[in-house]
Amino acid sequence: MIKTTHGTKTERIHALDSLRAIMMLLGLVLHTVITYGKQDYISAWTLKDPQSTSLIMDYVVFVIHNFRMPIFFVVAGFFGALLFFERGPKRMFVNRVVRILFPLAVFIVILSPTITFAFIYSGAAFAGAENPLVLALAPFANIKSFIPPRTFHLWFLYYLFLISLVSFGFGFIFENIPRFTNWSTKLFNRIIYQPVSKIVVFTGFTIILLFIMNSTWVATSTSWVPDWKTFLFYFFFYGFGWVLFKSKTHLDSFLRFDWFFTCAAIVVITVEFFMNSALSFEMKILLNSLSVWLFIFGITGLFIRYGSQHSHLMRYNSDSSYWIYLIHLTVVALIPGLIANWQASALVKFLFVFLLSSFICVLTYHYFVRSTFIGKFLNGRKYSRNIHAKLKPERVR
Repeated sequence: MIKTTHGTKTERIHALDSLRAIMMLLGLVLHTVITYGKQDYISAWTLKDPQSTSLIMDYVVFVIHNFRMPIFFVVAGFFGALLFFERGPKRMFVNRVVRILFPLAVFIVILSPTITFAFIYSGAAFAGAENPLVLALAPFANIKSFIPPRTFHLWFLYYLFLISLVSFGFGFIFENIPRFTNWSTKLFNRIIYQPVSKIVVFTGFTIILLFIMNSTWVATSTSWVPDWKTFLFYFFFYGFGWVLFKSKTHLDSFLRFDWFFTCAAIVVITVEFFMNSALSFEMKILLNSLSVWLFIFGITGLFIRYGSQHSHLMRYNSDSSYWIYLIHLTVVALIPGLIANWQASALVKFLFVFLLSSFICVLTYHYFVRSTFIGKFLNGRKYSRNIHAKLKPERVR
């Protein structure tokens, strides 16, 4: 499952690499389907097609939102620990600056005006404005409109970098207390090896965390001022992934009941969705905490089961996911406004926006990013446009 070279170096872990990519790409699904839901997401998502909405779209948003970012941060923590322990603290720090901070700084400046334009245009189109283009361009008469007011969908890069810095410090601390580190790793191994104990223990920790936050789930902050709730919540999942790396020889334990856990998670989250208004604050916390860990162990197990071998398609998805996530928000926010007057169902509009957005994102990646300096900036290297071309072995991105 996990191979090593040069004594202790871990080779590219295809299952977790693919899992990380799919969680990023689900952002495109989430930010497309949310426009066609019935629920009012207030400031979190201001676009709503008044002609085409469906409760099914809200259900998709509800399910994906429960597990997508927690799983992403678990995998990010795993690879963060890999960098720290196998490449060394200095190289980990440089890697996080180059791969996270620099892309955040560059793309938030580039994308902020396009995102603002797309949201104003589609919002005006949905409101029936005669000339939404004029309204969308109006704010840019002021130079201040080009300054990013918030992190938008790049909040995850912002918090990932902050969490990486803190984990960098904790890594140094725990390296100097090996007795505690060894004891905690053994305890962690015992917990994750038992199907019931790992669900109970980590669900319990999440319940406590949500009670501390006084919230049924995290309300992700896109403010430039760090939000302690957003930080603490995702640091918890990142920390799990970090410790999991020290127990990487036990990743096979995720194969136990992977299908059962995934199906059980769907049942739990479905019950919560359809009974939400009748549930107490405490019951919502319990169901959210239980479903997220069922999803984490279930979905990760499925990727380990079916995605541990090299696949040209999944490798391409992994390489393209960063670019696609960066640029997708402008596209999925703009296209709904362009088809606002279509007399079509929410499902038809969702599929059209999703497929067209995916095509645009993949096309731009393939021809303008993959083998160019942009691809090297994001992924650390250029790739051939021939997805079947042989690549030099690499340990981790």
